[in-house]
Amino acid sequence: MTRTPATAAAAEVQRRLARLSAQAPAEMELGLGRIRKALSRLGDPQDRLPPVIHVAGTNGKGSVIAYMRAILAAGGLRCHVYTSPHLVRFNERIVVAGQEVSDEAFAETLGACEAAAGDLPLTYFEAVTAAAFLLFEREPADVVLLETGLGGRLDATNVVSAPRACVVTPVAFDHQDWLGETLEEIAYEKAGILKAGARFVTGPQRPEVLAVLESRALAVGANPHVFGQDWTAVSEGGRLVYQDEEGLSDLSLPRLPGAHQVDNAALAVAAVKAAGLAPPDDLLSLGLEAAEWPARLQRLRRGPLVRLAERHVSGGGEAAELWLDGGHNPHAGRAVARAMADLEERSPRPLILVAGMQANKDARGYFEPFADLASLVLTVAADKDSAAKPDALAATARSAGLPAEAGGSVAEALVRAMDQAALSGEGMPRILICGSLYLAGEVLEENG
Repeated sequence: MTRTPATAAAAEVQRRLARLSAQAPAEMELGLGRIRKALSRLGDPQDRLPPVIHVAGTNGKGSVIAYMRAILAAGGLRCHVYTSPHLVRFNERIVVAGQEVSDEAFAETLGACEAAAGDLPLTYFEAVTAAAFLLFEREPADVVLLETGLGGRLDATNVVSAPRACVVTPVAFDHQDWLGETLEEIAYEKAGILKAGARFVTGPQRPEVLAVLESRALAVGANPHVFGQDWTAVSEGGRLVYQDEEGLSDLSLPRLPGAHQVDNAALAVAAVKAAGLAPPDDLLSLGLEAAEWPARLQRLRRGPLVRLAERHVSGGGEAAELWLDGGHNPHAGRAVARAMADLEERSPRPLILVAGMQANKDARGYFEPFADLASLVLTVAADKDSAAKPDALAATARSAGLPAEAGGSVAEALVRAMDQAALSGEGMPRILICGSLYLAGEVLEENG
């Protein structure tokens, strides 16, 4: 049987990505020299883009970009978007004028970048970033939403020399091997995206982080738009009340659940306003209501895993609730635990975590906020070779004060969670699958 062109193109994308991965340096190498040389050979497409909003930070980058994308689309603007990592398909990372890049265009562009790189030892991320810039240059759009991959100062995306706005989401501990052991060191790396003449936009930050960010903004000549000084936002009366030097905006609350998403939504509003791209308030609200970002406190409502939960119910009772979140550091753990606690207050159910994490993450710090909230942690393998072993992860959860045991596959863990809840007589549980974006991607793919 002859393959359809789409299938052939998808296979070609996978072949090219696999070759890039095999050719990349064995150790990750941060720096801008290689990608600048490769982009120069491609004609420097990064210098011929629409206005760029560049986003760095530890948590919330993807959510802030999702809100900005929805807001700008509501205002009739076409967006190029670059994010990472993907959940199911690599093409999710590159959105060209509002649509995920096609396999045909992606395969062709990867080939052009590979040829231009020649003997340059580009990392995997550098090669894909170059491809994204080339795709964005070729297709007209109104704005580019650009997310850093790791850090900021030496991240491959930081070759953009004149962004319209630079956004820094909350800075917390993560990737210390690459970014530094203190918050100040990590903040310095994130602040590396700030550029002369750009608006520097940030939301609530710890004082030591904000001090570093403001110092860097002053040093490079970025124009600050800082929470608590230049803008404020609060959830009040079921609305998001935003205020800056232009006045007060009475907006809808965001669609995505959790108090942290109110902060992310407000930062997105601040960013599009600072960049001079904000639509009227009614369209701002429409964007906040429309934004979608999978695996960020996502309620799973259909698919094989949900049917598995439904089959476990007898006598007309309620099925277990299934939630999915890809957060994987202590800051994310605190935000998700707070959201689960709020949900528990409104609709009580036993909470069981099905967790998988990378071995290099602070698993204890992630689990600690759930110590008085979750009745059980069932650990699973995630993220292929770099995953923490389920037995070791369960031991870490126990050290954080949680009952925990290895749970097999996700499906097996779900069945064990429901069996445990049935034995307790407390009703079907609220099950949170959590701890890794890679695990989240596997779950979304399995759940169809």
